[in-house]
Amino acid sequence: MDFDFSVITDHLSFLGSGIAITLLLSVLSGTTSLIAGFFVALFRLYGPRWLKPLVVLYIDSMRAIPVLVVLVWTFFALPIIAGVTMSPFMAALIGLTVHLAAYAAEIVRAGVESVRPGQSRAALALGMSRAQIVRRIVMPQALVRMLPAFGSLLSITIKDTAIASVIAVLELMRQSETLAGQSFQPIEVFSFAMLVYFLMLFPVTRGVDMFYRRVAHLGRS
Repeated sequence: MDFDFSVITDHLSFLGSGIAITLLLSVLSGTTSLIAGFFVALFRLYGPRWLKPLVVLYIDSMRAIPVLVVLVWTFFALPIIAGVTMSPFMAALIGLTVHLAAYAAEIVRAGVESVRPGQSRAALALGMSRAQIVRRIVMPQALVRMLPAFGSLLSITIKDTAIASVIAVLELMRQSETLAGQSFQPIEVFSFAMLVYFLMLFPVTRGVDMFYRRVAHLGRS
């Protein structure tokens, strides 16, 4: 079997635009999901009692529904319900954020609850407020402990952007599918796409792991 990778070099700008969209969607959805997940976790841990069942329902439902279903619903159903026009990219960003924020919230909750409660009780005895305890004692340790899980979530975020191709987001997978269909060279095109995803993900996972090893001692108590 002969392989002709000239299809890649001849259409590099076409595939490059897909790579750029993939990176942009990964960065934006990763950032928004972490921020949203942080606040969702705080509502679950420290929010009013009546709000906690709603937060738990949101987290459990998002973890039970496939991301593909969330993306399709966001793109086709949400604009009808809300009465707004939404681009495929915006629908993908909202869908990924809503879905991944549930996982981010559980990471934050687990990190916070891993800090020994005796430290919080000692801080209360010293007269510190709940907000001061969270900001100065709990979070500095918890954030370090969350790093490996956040690295995994970031990898999942990058990989989940490929699913956005089903709602016509012109990211790498969508562009690869288009090129493979036009050129009838799926092996070369999808092999290139697989290599690009690896080159995007490997530095992220290794970088987070190396950084965690350097700061892991800050999370010990």
